Amino acid sequence: MAIPNQHTSVPSDSEKGTMTDKDPDPRLMDVNDTGHVQELERNFSLFSICSVGIVTGNTWAALGGSIVVAIYNGGPPGVLYEFIAVSIFYWLVAASLAELASSMPSSAGVYHWASITPGPKYGRICGWFAGWWNTFAWICATEIATMASISSQIAVAMYGLYRPEYMPQRWHIFIGYLIVTWACCATVLFANRALPMVNNIGLFFILTGVLITILVCAIMPHTSGSGYASSSFVWSEWSNQTGYSSDGFVFLAGMLNGAYAVGTPDCVSHLAEEIPHPKRNVPLAIAAQMVIGFVTAFFYMIAIFYAIANIDDVLTAPYFPLATIYAQATSSNAGTLGLLFIIFVPIFCCCIGTFITAGRCLWTISRDGAVPFSGTLGVISPRFKNPFNATLFCGCFSTVLGAIYVGSSTAFNAFVGSFVVLSTLSYLAAILPFIFTRRFSRSSQAPGPYINSMRPGPYQMGHKLGYGVNIISCLYIIVFVVIYCFPYSLPVTAVNMNYACLITGSMSIFAALWWFVKGGNYVGPKATAHEDETHSAGIVAPTEEPIPTKE
Repeated sequence: MAIPNQHTSVPSDSEKGTMTDKDPDPRLMDVNDTGHVQELERNFSLFSICSVGIVTGNTWAALGGSIVVAIYNGGPPGVLYEFIAVSIFYWLVAASLAELASSMPSSAGVYHWASITPGPKYGRICGWFAGWWNTFAWICATEIATMASISSQIAVAMYGLYRPEYMPQRWHIFIGYLIVTWACCATVLFANRALPMVNNIGLFFILTGVLITILVCAIMPHTSGSGYASSSFVWSEWSNQTGYSSDGFVFLAGMLNGAYAVGTPDCVSHLAEEIPHPKRNVPLAIAAQMVIGFVTAFFYMIAIFYAIANIDDVLTAPYFPLATIYAQATSSNAGTLGLLFIIFVPIFCCCIGTFITAGRCLWTISRDGAVPFSGTLGVISPRFKNPFNATLFCGCFSTVLGAIYVGSSTAFNAFVGSFVVLSTLSYLAAILPFIFTRRFSRSSQAPGPYINSMRPGPYQMGHKLGYGVNIISCLYIIVFVVIYCFPYSLPVTAVNMNYACLITGSMSIFAALWWFVKGGNYVGPKATAHEDETHSAGIVAPTEEPIPTKE
């Protein structure tokens, strides 16, 4: 039972301990802002949590690794302008999520917010599907698989630089994929306290790497004599190679490539229970991720587009086309190898960041009993102080996806290509009900079926601005979820078909079936009492026996 307020005080974030701390009374346990017992150590500072966001987002490297796919939708001008357009929309989405994170920080992220913003009547069902969509996006449709695959392709490209006769096979990529996957997974599993330092190292390589790459691509074409691409090639020569007749539709569909690169604004929210003052620090980290990601990616793309001497060689490259761009820019194997290594390290660190996020996503939804094997996946390892089982499951699932790649690259791409659709649907499940329940305007009212019980945190948009940002964000998601499910090119074949709708629909059906199995006993996240309420003591005892206090 809760201890009366006159005998207790609410500990500050910096004073709160973890389950591993020795408490004078074993019946006392800290409760964080989510209403859960604080089980994770607060290892991350504001700087290190910003590093996690920037490293996991890894915008410039993600765009570079998939540059050829992007070029088909309009050429270099299409890539640049589509990136600007989709970034604006994602800034609005990120602002909406940051406001929710400031109000109610939780490692569950959008899963927790989607459970609260609709109010008690529909919170359980909205949170259930948001949790499944977001978790599934991070586990098997995001950079765990994609970044491991890109890292492997970079390693193969570096190997092939000095062996012109080498022809890569799928199983070569798979071997590298396994090495990267399990190296990253092991880092997250066994080096929990070193993760802030690892991400700081990743931040260093991301910022210095993009600066070095921009300088090399800007200087070397002149000194090597290969020359630069024309400004019209970079800024105005539209090239539609998708088979669609409408350039407007090609532009909208091409925004998917930019969305994949910038579409992780929720990643730092999943570390909310591992940093001090999360109501302030999580929104700051989201802002740092989005701003630095955009600036670095935009100037990086300009630099590599001006360094392209022959676009046809890039499009027909036998493996990892970015290596061809670097070769044209430097006119040397050594320079190409150096630039490939510079992008390899940030992508490797990004893969570590995605394991951090995916494992915590799965753990938070498992601790509420919303997925199969929740009793195993929803626990924190007392030895390693992290969601060990959930992270290990992510590694195993990623391995299965890699095996699928060996058999069918189309099936593999179907999974990883559905990330944007799944993640944005989870954002919609949190933001749209927030509009319908009138945002923070009912925070002082008595509890009711449509009262979201959320109060503004340190970061809050104004009343009118908040509605505008939320509404535009939801409209963007609703419209583009449909567009992003269209085939990538025409005519449609089994190879170029977009299977995102199939993956999303299948996963949603499975979530619905599991709802009928376990939904009756599912409670889900709850809004915690606010500090000014009499029942918010900040400390609870897991027993009905009264705890003696000193007068």
